[in-house]
Amino acid sequence: MALRKQSVVPYLFIIPALVLFSVFSVYSFSLLTYLSLFEWDGVSPIKQFVGLGNYWSVVMHDAVFWRSFWQAGTITAMALAFQNSLALILALTVNRRIRFGTFYRTLFFLPPILSEIVVGLIWAWIYDGNYGIFNECLKALGLGQFARSWLADPKTAITAVAVIHMWKGFGWGFVIFLAGLQTIPQELYEAATVDGANAWLRFRHITLPLLMPVGVVVSVLTILGTMQIFALIMATTQGGPAFHTEVPITRIMASLLGSSRLGYACAQGIVFGLILLAVSLLQMRLSRGMNRATA
Repeated sequence: MALRKQSVVPYLFIIPALVLFSVFSVYSFSLLTYLSLFEWDGVSPIKQFVGLGNYWSVVMHDAVFWRSFWQAGTITAMALAFQNSLALILALTVNRRIRFGTFYRTLFFLPPILSEIVVGLIWAWIYDGNYGIFNECLKALGLGQFARSWLADPKTAITAVAVIHMWKGFGWGFVIFLAGLQTIPQELYEAATVDGANAWLRFRHITLPLLMPVGVVVSVLTILGTMQIFALIMATTQGGPAFHTEVPITRIMASLLGSSRLGYACAQGIVFGLILLAVSLLQMRLSRGMNRATA
């Protein structure tokens, strides 16, 4: 009897989590899938069943939706290349136990905990074409010919948004990389130093291979976070100018609120989720191959 009671107790603790998961994930996804099969405005009774018609329209005819993927992919590629590189460099620097290391840890982690709306509004002021501080700095450096309204210019809008997003998000990668670095045994570095390995060789043969799993986690989080960027876009460009900073979630919200096509927006959301899932699985598979190659 005591053994049976002991075996049941652990399951009682996970019941609240299972309930929350069932309500907010399983039920929500099931309802989303059901609604995607109808042409519905979200107000009138659900009547017009279209089957896979919404999916066909999304995949074959919604050029703006796919363009939003390309633009989100552009921001993601820049984040993977520059944001994560900056996070790793800063983590390597702080991990060397420099002076004021605790202060730098706090400073670098401030941007991620700030509200995206607040960050977007501040950077919109910085980029402003009339009184923005960025243009004023360019003029002070004698580069006034490059001054422009950075968020309103189709040539620079997506890059300007990407810079804001990278500034906002590098702190997450910094903290995760720093935690990963602190798990690497110092004895490995000491032995390599005794064998005559310089800093580059220690980084290449010790730090990089052992940090690879952490890098995969940071990369996956970067992809998922960047592809789901929304509040920052709404606070700066609202998807403009002329859809040049439109991303999948802003496109889905436009279908939902702007066109009152809730069923179609549900289909867009499912297609978007499946693509994110496929990208994540592909990246994890590639990372496993890299881990085997470096092992």
